[in-house]
Amino acid sequence: MTRAIVLHPDDNVATLIDAGSGGASAELTGERGGMIELRADIPYGHKCAVSEIRTGDDVLKYGQVIGRATADIAVGDHVHIHNVEALRARGDR
Repeated sequence: MTRAIVLHPDDNVATLIDAGSGGASAELTGERGGMIELRADIPYGHKCAVSEIRTGDDVLKYGQVIGRATADIAVGDHVHIHNVEALRARGDR
């Protein structure tokens, strides 16, 4: 089984601590328990959504904004550069 950790209660993403396969279950640990179904293959160390994230919504990890969604992201989707615009170190925020 794939494990994923939620680092802060406000986070809408979890970090995978095992690589996961689409259709497999991921057990959430840390600040949120439960299970979600991964909707895609996700490498170790990458993020998956633990709640629905709409286009333009903030992506939260560590309770901090780490990016903005550039597309709708469903629970269990891979959250990465293909659907998130990074906001850190840009100088405009």
